[in-house]
Amino acid sequence: MRSAAAVICLLCTAIVLLCPAVIADDPYRYFTWTVTYGTASPLGVPQQVILINGQFPGPSLDCITNDNIIVNVINQIDEPFLLTWNGIKQRKDSWQDGVLGTNCPIPPKANYTYKFQTKDQIGTFTYFPSTAMHRAAGGFGPLYVRQRSVIPVPYDLPIGEMSLLIGDWHKSGHKSLRQTLDSGNPLPFPDGLLINGVPQNYYYSGDQGKTYLFRISNVGLSLSFNFRIQGHKMKLVELEGSNTIQNTYDSLDVHVGQSVAVLVTLDQSPKDYYIVATSRFTRTVLSATAILHYINSNSPASGPIPAPPPNKYRWSMLQARTFRWNLTANAARPNPQGSYKYGNITRSRSLQFASSAPAINGKLRYAVNSVSFVVPDTPLKLADNFNIAGVFSWDSIPVVPTSGPAALGTPVLRTNLHEFIEIIFQDTENTLQTWHLDGYSFWVVGYGNGPWSEQYRTRYNLVDAISRHTVQVYPKGWAAILVSLDNQGMWNVRSAMWGRQYLGQQLYIRVWTQEKSYSNEYDIPSNALLCGKAIGLHP
Repeated sequence: MRSAAAVICLLCTAIVLLCPAVIADDPYRYFTWTVTYGTASPLGVPQQVILINGQFPGPSLDCITNDNIIVNVINQIDEPFLLTWNGIKQRKDSWQDGVLGTNCPIPPKANYTYKFQTKDQIGTFTYFPSTAMHRAAGGFGPLYVRQRSVIPVPYDLPIGEMSLLIGDWHKSGHKSLRQTLDSGNPLPFPDGLLINGVPQNYYYSGDQGKTYLFRISNVGLSLSFNFRIQGHKMKLVELEGSNTIQNTYDSLDVHVGQSVAVLVTLDQSPKDYYIVATSRFTRTVLSATAILHYINSNSPASGPIPAPPPNKYRWSMLQARTFRWNLTANAARPNPQGSYKYGNITRSRSLQFASSAPAINGKLRYAVNSVSFVVPDTPLKLADNFNIAGVFSWDSIPVVPTSGPAALGTPVLRTNLHEFIEIIFQDTENTLQTWHLDGYSFWVVGYGNGPWSEQYRTRYNLVDAISRHTVQVYPKGWAAILVSLDNQGMWNVRSAMWGRQYLGQQLYIRVWTQEKSYSNEYDIPSNALLCGKAIGLHP
């Protein structure tokens, strides 16, 4: 077997442009994506949108476990731009994460080439812009990682797939929304919901009697939605890279930043049927519809649109508790998912993160444990790599909620490689929250109402809790996760609700060890963009 150093040497000799992050024995997939503005009318009003290769939403990035992905992103809009790969773990390589804490944005009229590997992953993911409020204008798309041929999936292969990118949408442009936030105001209530960029009449066609995989992602800014298909049941089979116990549902709640995959058999009489998404927990209910068309049908969709479930948080929480890990199924590796006994591992520490919406200097901000994150001009990862002082502060955020006044800050919490930690997300507000952790998936071991306390640990699911990358927290409630910190790097913990993230509901965790080795983390890529205090330094 070659040593890591030998592999690196061979790669750098044979492929000068590539860094140690990509592996020679696995296939390469090359993409060139040009980011431009365009005009579309998602809600009937012409508005500026962000296109990738002329498409809104953007093109699908399809790959297989362990593929090496090379994406040359050419920025042709008038602002710095980045893409992040939502749910891709970027093993040992937070340099490719595409957020402002790890990467300098791509300047207008410039390009940057991402180079990463979908190492040991399968599943339904997305990509989207992480800069400013660009996500509100588009630039998002599906990212699907399929299993290798030698790894079976725990269900009969469907005849085809359907991709559904669903999210709330504003008629106001991204610059207008950013100005709203910068002036100290929250985002306005959205103007509508979209399914693949339109509010209605997107068609999905299939053959009667056949089974299809529907991949459903919430790409919105703020709102949860409930998803259902008229007259059809949905069998949940995968959730953000985890194979699930295959329960059957009439409808599913999907929260901001989350993705699910369901099997749907076209077992009804041949006609068209409504596909419906409606906003959850909102006074004004927004809806979007698409059409499931039986290929041998000449009958349009008819009858009442299927009603949503009760508009109650308890209903949603009870459903979320039914999402369970399939312990006997393979995921990306040959060994069953359940071979990792996460419930038997002793936690090394517990962190409690509480969200809030304080006023700081007379303007609305969002905060974690009373610290509202300020994005510096120099990415934290560059500052840490080059030992640049004055960019961020170590451990300057409390690890339990505080009752003191909120303040601005740029905290990085230090952790050690291979720690096993508990994180409690506490929602102190009357609105549902969603939280995301880059670089990892985690086990969602519990949800509850009211303040969290240690006694709730006795209620944790320590056997088959779902493993995912984004978790919802219900109003005035809590969610508990367990995380194995096995991926060295600088990783973003953030609200997946983009207005909240933009105004400070985020922080970074550095996972680190003193041992310098490519088995732990790759070096800064040779093509890394430099900005802020890192300008003039050499990767």
